[in-house]
Amino acid sequence: MSQVTIKKMTKKQTKKVTKKTTKKEEPKAGVPAQAQQKLPPELEKKLKELKSKLDKFKKNVTEKFGEYIMGITLLPPEKQPQEKDKTPEKKGEEEKKIRLMVLVDDSTSQKMSKEELKEKLAVIIEKMGKEIDPNINAQTVILSELWQNCYDAKYDLLRAIAMGAPVFDKGMLQAIKISEIHKSMILKKFEKYIVSYVLAGSLTQGRATETSDIDVWIVIDDTDVKKMTRVELKDKLRAIIIGMGIEAGEMTGIKNKLNIQVYILTDFWDSLREANPVIFTLLRDGVPFHDKGTFMPWKLMLKMGKIKPSREAIDIFMSTGEQMIKRVKHKLKEIGMEDVYYSILTPSQAALMLYGIPPPTPRETPEVMNNIFVKKEKLLEPEYIKILETNVQLRKEIEHGTKKELSGKEVDKLLGDAEKYLKRIDRLFKQIEKSHEELSVVKLYDEVITIIRDVLRLEGIERAKDEDIVKIFENELISTGKVPSRYLRDLNEIIEAKKDFDKGKLTKSEIEKTRKNSGPLIKFLIEHMQRKRGRELERAKIKIKHGEKYGEVYMLDTEAFIIHDIDAKEQRVERAPINSDGSLGPSEESSLEEFEKALAKIKFPQRVFIKAPVFEDLKGIFGKDIEVLLSY
Repeated sequence: MSQVTIKKMTKKQTKKVTKKTTKKEEPKAGVPAQAQQKLPPELEKKLKELKSKLDKFKKNVTEKFGEYIMGITLLPPEKQPQEKDKTPEKKGEEEKKIRLMVLVDDSTSQKMSKEELKEKLAVIIEKMGKEIDPNINAQTVILSELWQNCYDAKYDLLRAIAMGAPVFDKGMLQAIKISEIHKSMILKKFEKYIVSYVLAGSLTQGRATETSDIDVWIVIDDTDVKKMTRVELKDKLRAIIIGMGIEAGEMTGIKNKLNIQVYILTDFWDSLREANPVIFTLLRDGVPFHDKGTFMPWKLMLKMGKIKPSREAIDIFMSTGEQMIKRVKHKLKEIGMEDVYYSILTPSQAALMLYGIPPPTPRETPEVMNNIFVKKEKLLEPEYIKILETNVQLRKEIEHGTKKELSGKEVDKLLGDAEKYLKRIDRLFKQIEKSHEELSVVKLYDEVITIIRDVLRLEGIERAKDEDIVKIFENELISTGKVPSRYLRDLNEIIEAKKDFDKGKLTKSEIEKTRKNSGPLIKFLIEHMQRKRGRELERAKIKIKHGEKYGEVYMLDTEAFIIHDIDAKEQRVERAPINSDGSLGPSEESSLEEFEKALAKIKFPQRVFIKAPVFEDLKGIFGKDIEVLLSY
């Protein structure tokens, strides 16, 4: 097969189906979908009568032989040879026949032979059909008979099922239908290369359900490939074959997944020699829907015991047992040393972080948990600390090699304790969160009141009682227009939330509301202070020009900070005491960090007076030719 041919096929077969279908009513059982469109009244009446008869037949058969019935399908009319002497009446009788096939599961039959089971059921089922309508011709087929026909390369029953309209189905009929159609599509394109098409999996093992995947295996002959590698042949044909599977599903409307496995013949043979269990299972249980004389001989030879694994395969399988045991032991150790250990350690550290403590080392975690949550907060019982300590100690023993193995019983105990521990830690999280929520209201209250006191100090009010804070805030800041009136409402809500907390009546909605409203209030007050302090700081600043550089001197309460060049990348900062006569004392090296700390502590006066001795000191610092800038 040439590469050009394969590429053409790939392109053609992998095109998306563009035909759109509109949603219609569900097809009536046993009646072709196209026949359910708008029909003449007489024909519609006949179809309704046929449906009624088929429903009744299905009900009677499934109620009597429920577990044995795998499917019932309406077969197309049987083609009759042309006979010149046939009367119109005879032909009419044949056209009236209703051909049904009943598929019976005989895999569990033990009390009688398969032939006896078939004969017994066939008589009863045929009689049931005749009682409903003399024209019903019900054919009973047992599953082993259907499979035997496939083994003998007789596929007439498969084709009949593929062309039929299911009346009742446990999954086998639809699997046969889609597989048969898919097989026909593949053979039409690649018959020369298809060695076998095999139905396998749960459907042939007697474990299928109505929703089971439909497993099919396709073996491709790669022994005469010349113009491409075997891998290329497999990949390209596989893409086309899977595309055909999707198309077959769309054609039939069958939703169950068509699970397609594609093997090239040489790989299949290698897997057989290596005793691949999957291939052995396929040979044992698989049913060929197409076979060129390869699959069935192998299947029979396996049954006869003629296909045996090589010595290498036997040795590999033998050593696999020991390897798996070692792997299991290693996994058990890993579960105890890593999985269970971290499953309780990490949440423990998370609980400590939620509480407000940086996560300690693993070995310190049990002690910290005990000190905080057991002894201090009394939120956790000592038994849970014991579980954590046991896990930490166990990991240490395994890590240092003092404990070599873990038994399944020990792992079960570890897992049980871990589940118990995690449930308790989950509850601890909720306890911590609740405690934090309540305390957050107190913190917010304290923070807001502290900021308001700082703002009032900038306004010249040094002292204010808690009970007067709201009134002073309103008179000095709200009434004067310095703070918007909406922040007074926010302040009152925070104070009310604090009162409810003190009474033990704080609700979750109040907590959320307090959090939401406090943020904008705090932000505004801080910005207000920054602006106020910024203006005061400007009053305390002397700006100096010396040569091409600009320096600054900040006159604080008792000391001055000198910045020699405000545009320099690395600024030189000095600090000097302010003498009682207004002059500057001896300067020393300082830093911007020290300057910022001093600013944070200082209480700015309303006015800063610069006395004459300062100018002489500035000349000594910056040089004789200096200029003092005003309102810069």
